[in-house]
Amino acid sequence: MAATIRRESVGTTVGHRGQGPAEVDAYTLDTGAGLAVVVWTYGAQLVEVLVPDREGRTGNVVVRLPDLGGYENRAANPYVGSTVGRYCRCVAGGRFRLDGVEYHLDRNDGDHHIHGGDLGFDRYVWAAEAERSGEVLSLRLRLDSPDGDQGYPGALSAEVLYQVSPDGTLTFAYTATTTASTIVGFTNHAYWNLAGTGRIDGHLLALNSTRAVVFDDQLIPLPGPPADITGSPLDHRAPKPVGELRLDNCFVLDDPDWAARLHDPASGRTMRVVTDQPAVGVYSADGFAGRRRSGICLETGPMPDAPNRDDYPPVRLDPGETYRHRTVHHFSAH
Repeated sequence: MAATIRRESVGTTVGHRGQGPAEVDAYTLDTGAGLAVVVWTYGAQLVEVLVPDREGRTGNVVVRLPDLGGYENRAANPYVGSTVGRYCRCVAGGRFRLDGVEYHLDRNDGDHHIHGGDLGFDRYVWAAEAERSGEVLSLRLRLDSPDGDQGYPGALSAEVLYQVSPDGTLTFAYTATTTASTIVGFTNHAYWNLAGTGRIDGHLLALNSTRAVVFDDQLIPLPGPPADITGSPLDHRAPKPVGELRLDNCFVLDDPDWAARLHDPASGRTMRVVTDQPAVGVYSADGFAGRRRSGICLETGPMPDAPNRDDYPPVRLDPGETYRHRTVHHFSAH
């Protein structure tokens, strides 16, 4: 089968906090070799990832919602498949300092800021452009965030590039530039289920990590370094079933060779994740109302509350610099 790119309308948004209604398009990037993805311009979100199983039967391996209204309904949509920013983790107290100036962000999680605020990047319609280069299909989505958006300094120009290849790889590549010093950290919030349905308890999970962030009861990092998890239930260096373990942790990656591997024994599908980021957030969807444990998030990106932590890798972006983040998902079946 030949590779194809298709675009179709999925409806019009109702608008949020000063945003007027906007048309939303769905782009299908089909390699013709088994792997295909569907991305919507609302939230620059990953809606479907179609992957063959060991018998060659294709199925969607990410959780999706039924329609645009479902994605716009914050109560029913815990960032399903969304591009999350400007900062994809928590910021304690909804504030941080740069060059002696304290900035106050939207507090959308009690006293704290998370995932870019109530009107984060997941709530915008992005401009999109699809292209083909040889056998690689790409969708480039762009968003301009004004100075002061959700409290962040600087006007930010953001871009996310989705690429699919017939060798079974899906790439997320993020870039951003700013007009003033700011903080940046993007991720994708897909809920992966390699079986295509049911719970993820039987999936085998491996993580390239011997350390995990220690949180308080509000999921804000405690002072001190990440904890050594060697030999603990969180130690997933060797693949083991997710089981009933409740996962809502941030794992520090030991080296850049690989970040995570997920395998579904029933379908034979395997996903290997490689990233240039320092950490991966893992969430087993225990709080996903109506779809508890229907997928597992593997959110590559910065450390939580890094804007307030000198001991974490920096997340500062200055004018003249370019923020870059690249994560690759490799799919196979056996």
